[in-house]
Amino acid sequence: MGGSSNQQQEKTGRRPPVDGKNPSHRTSGNGKSTLFHEQSLGNAGPDEIMRFILSHGGRTDERQPGPRQPRRNNGRKNGRTALRFIDLFCGIGGFRLAFERAGAKCVFSSDWDRFSRQTYAANFGEEPAGDINTIPVESIPPFDILCGGFPCQPFSLAGVSKKNSLGRKHGFEDERQGNLFFSIAAILAHHQPAAFVLENVKHLLRHDKGRTFTIIKDTLERELGYQVQYKVIDAASVVPQHRERIFMVGFKTARPFAFPKFPAVGPTLASILEKRVPEKYTLTDHLWEYLQNYARKHQAAGNGFGFGLVTPRDVARTLSARYHKDGSEILISQGKRRNPRRLTPRECANLMGYPKDFRIPVSDTQAYRQFGNSVVVPVVERIAMGVVKTLNAAHLQGHNVEQELFARQEVPCNAIVHPTAGLPYRPVNEGHAQTILSNKS
Repeated sequence: MGGSSNQQQEKTGRRPPVDGKNPSHRTSGNGKSTLFHEQSLGNAGPDEIMRFILSHGGRTDERQPGPRQPRRNNGRKNGRTALRFIDLFCGIGGFRLAFERAGAKCVFSSDWDRFSRQTYAANFGEEPAGDINTIPVESIPPFDILCGGFPCQPFSLAGVSKKNSLGRKHGFEDERQGNLFFSIAAILAHHQPAAFVLENVKHLLRHDKGRTFTIIKDTLERELGYQVQYKVIDAASVVPQHRERIFMVGFKTARPFAFPKFPAVGPTLASILEKRVPEKYTLTDHLWEYLQNYARKHQAAGNGFGFGLVTPRDVARTLSARYHKDGSEILISQGKRRNPRRLTPRECANLMGYPKDFRIPVSDTQAYRQFGNSVVVPVVERIAMGVVKTLNAAHLQGHNVEQELFARQEVPCNAIVHPTAGLPYRPVNEGHAQTILSNKS
């Protein structure tokens, strides 16, 4: 979900056909068509899954070579080389911020949404590559860590409910987004990186009675040979928002990794709200009346649908990509005499843990979608520091990630503050980087 905005297509809401043909087919370099969108993997065995992965990527496409992206530095500091990572389904760069703060260097990024690429370029000085399915895996530069928040709508509770109501497929059978996990698997199979970090919605664990997650985990462990750990983390410990996401961390060589601990008490909305907010964010009388009637209707029917009215002393619901429609999941109370208001795009950035100087060059509608699809940066940052520490163990002995994080904060992590700003940059040297890569088997 990564930070991913691949969920949102530009104007039509549809993914452009690959090669200009039927979107359920993909043409390989030898001209043969590979059917991948409509394959059902629910009952597939290990051999079928691996054949699917290898057919889904790992080949040369002479028509569209992978683009080389500009780099701002050579990844070296004091004669040492930083760990390299790639940022798939990158959205607006939440994973990138987190891993760069942990001392790693981004060597490739990809997202199919042009508005997200616009925001990414405004903040990182380079535009990501487009649809990962059009990029041959061998054209991706060498890297040590794969990062990806692959699209969550095919697996989310809300997404599945909506697709069911519209008679559409979900999970792996979602024609646009369901098979993007296997793009990740193809890249892992080809490049064999030392580690990966994946993010998705909590409901991934229960989707299709657990079969979807079993296929994903078995593919990563049995077919690709990674040691995998996973954990559901609620971001409310570091930002004033309940946002439960599953994180999967894998290492090619068994390593003593443990997910970081988080504060027991998190911040409130007062820490992210702006003092002066334009009147346009206050709900009109018509919209406010509609939302109240809508809530009463569903409450009478025993449903849980309704708006989320909060004060600066509260913690918000999950910010979703649909927030631009009516803002109903998070409405800020302005007292009894005024209608509530929705969050501003800057407040959404704060709510997701982005820095104050993060640029928002797009419309409010696009900004709401982008932040609603993003990862929470401080959550990923703690995981990133743990992964980098694990891979750089020879150079980080005695370096306690959690102690350094909390030592720089007088209160539990505020969404607006860089929790690791100013921490020492300690990349591995070239010899150790070569050792890491030689251990990949």
